[in-house]
Amino acid sequence: MRSDSEADYTTYVAARLPALHRAAYLLCGGDKDRADDVVQVTITKLYRSWKRASRADNVDAYVHRMLVRTYIDEKRRLWSRVWLLPPGDDASAGAGAEGAAEPYTTIDDRGVVVAALRKLPPRQRAVLVLRFLLDRPVEEVAEILGCSVGTVKSQTSRGLAALRAMLPDHPETIGTRGHV
Repeated sequence: MRSDSEADYTTYVAARLPALHRAAYLLCGGDKDRADDVVQVTITKLYRSWKRASRADNVDAYVHRMLVRTYIDEKRRLWSRVWLLPPGDDASAGAGAEGAAEPYTTIDDRGVVVAALRKLPPRQRAVLVLRFLLDRPVEEVAEILGCSVGTVKSQTSRGLAALRAMLPDHPETIGTRGHV
């Protein structure tokens, strides 16, 4: 990679890293270590394909697509289901990626929301994170996940209904922009 292109890559990743960590943390159901792995693999893939990625009409959408696909690929791998140690209580991890902006303004206990997201099927979790936390339009989410717009809408509806049932004290915030 040429030095000017490498500088562009470094600048882009440095600016987007907190948001990538936050999205991966939520996709991984609050598992900070797994989220770190997903982000690391994603930015490594991005480095290898930076020339193509930097020419994309929407680089952020391109990278989010890479992040979600990396998450799905990691989820499919058998070794990702093996725990060397018993899983800890991730609710104590709380805020997710260091330095990440706080997206919740009316729900005080972020751990409750992350725990609720963790209970959703991976596809619903991915749809909700992309739609509401990354503020991506339905069509773009469909493209990222490789499914139809109707599937995104139905997964969004089911995911929001499940979250509302799990978080009955906060139904007004579930499904608003910036809030899952």
